[in-house]
Amino acid sequence: MVEIAAALIGAAISVAAMASGSSLKRANEGREALVRLTVGLESISNKLEQLHVDIRSDRKEIFGRISTLETRVARLEAHGTETPRS
Repeated sequence: MVEIAAALIGAAISVAAMASGSSLKRANEGREALVRLTVGLESISNKLEQLHVDIRSDRKEIFGRISTLETRVARLEAHGTETPRS
Protein backbone atom coordinates (compact mmCIF):
# COMPACT_ATOMS: atom_id res chain seq x y z
CA MET A 1 0.00 0.00 0.00
CA VAL A 2 2.83 2.39 0.82
CA GLU A 3 4.42 1.62 -2.54
CA ILE A 4 1.23 2.52 -4.38
CA ALA A 5 0.92 5.80 -2.49
CA ALA A 6 4.58 6.57 -3.16
CA ALA A 7 4.09 5.77 -6.86
CA LEU A 8 1.00 7.99 -7.04
CA ILE A 9 2.80 10.85 -5.29
CA GLY A 10 5.81 10.42 -7.59
CA ALA A 11 3.54 10.43 -10.64
CA ALA A 12 1.74 13.54 -9.39
CA ILE A 13 5.05 15.30 -8.82
CA SER A 14 6.22 14.30 -12.31
CA VAL A 15 3.01 15.59 -13.89
CA ALA A 16 3.26 18.85 -11.95
CA ALA A 17 6.91 19.29 -12.98
CA MET A 18 6.07 18.63 -16.64
CA ALA A 19 3.14 21.06 -16.51
CA SER A 20 5.21 23.79 -14.90
CA GLY A 21 8.02 23.17 -17.42
CA SER A 22 5.56 23.45 -20.28
CA SER A 23 4.06 26.59 -18.76
CA LEU A 24 7.51 28.08 -18.32
CA LYS A 25 8.37 27.27 -21.94
CA ARG A 26 5.19 28.96 -23.17
CA ALA A 27 5.90 32.01 -21.02
CA ASN A 28 9.42 32.25 -22.46
CA GLU A 29 8.08 31.92 -26.00
CA GLY A 30 5.55 34.63 -25.24
CA ARG A 31 8.28 36.91 -23.91
CA GLU A 32 10.42 36.28 -26.98
CA ALA A 33 7.50 37.06 -29.28
CA LEU A 34 6.82 40.26 -27.35
CA VAL A 35 10.47 41.31 -27.64
CA ARG A 36 10.46 40.62 -31.41
CA LEU A 37 7.26 42.63 -31.85
CA THR A 38 8.62 45.50 -29.75
CA VAL A 39 11.86 45.63 -31.74
CA GLY A 40 9.88 45.53 -35.00
CA LEU A 41 7.60 48.32 -33.81
CA GLU A 42 10.58 50.48 -32.80
CA SER A 43 12.14 49.91 -36.23
CA ILE A 44 8.92 50.92 -37.98
CA SER A 45 8.64 53.96 -35.72
CA ASN A 46 12.19 55.06 -36.59
CA LYS A 47 11.56 54.60 -40.31
CA LEU A 48 8.29 56.53 -40.07
CA GLU A 49 10.06 59.38 -38.26
CA GLN A 50 12.74 59.48 -40.98
CA LEU A 51 10.01 59.50 -43.65
CA HIS A 52 8.35 62.41 -41.85
CA VAL A 53 11.62 64.36 -41.81
CA ASP A 54 12.16 63.61 -45.53
CA ILE A 55 8.63 64.71 -46.44
CA ARG A 56 9.06 67.93 -44.45
CA SER A 57 12.33 68.64 -46.26
CA ASP A 58 10.76 67.92 -49.65
CA ARG A 59 7.81 70.20 -48.88
CA LYS A 60 10.13 73.00 -47.91
CA GLU A 61 12.04 72.62 -51.19
CA ILE A 62 8.86 72.36 -53.30
CA PHE A 63 7.21 75.39 -51.71
CA GLY A 64 10.44 77.36 -52.14
CA ARG A 65 10.46 76.50 -55.84
CA ILE A 66 6.77 77.39 -56.19
CA SER A 67 7.42 80.74 -54.53
CA THR A 68 10.27 81.43 -56.97
CA LEU A 69 8.06 80.49 -59.92
CA GLU A 70 5.23 82.71 -58.66
CA THR A 71 7.65 85.63 -58.45
CA ARG A 72 8.87 84.99 -61.99
CA VAL A 73 5.32 84.71 -63.33
CA ALA A 74 4.36 87.96 -61.59
CA ARG A 75 7.34 89.72 -63.20
CA LEU A 76 6.46 88.34 -66.61
CA GLU A 77 2.84 89.38 -66.22
CA ALA A 78 3.89 92.84 -65.11
CA HIS A 79 6.29 93.11 -68.05
CA GLY A 80 3.56 91.94 -70.46
CA THR A 81 1.09 94.62 -69.33
CA GLU A 82 3.45 97.51 -69.93
CA THR A 83 2.55 99.63 -72.92
CA PRO A 84 5.19 99.76 -75.59
CA ARG A 85 6.85 103.16 -76.00
CA SER A 86 7.18 104.63 -79.41
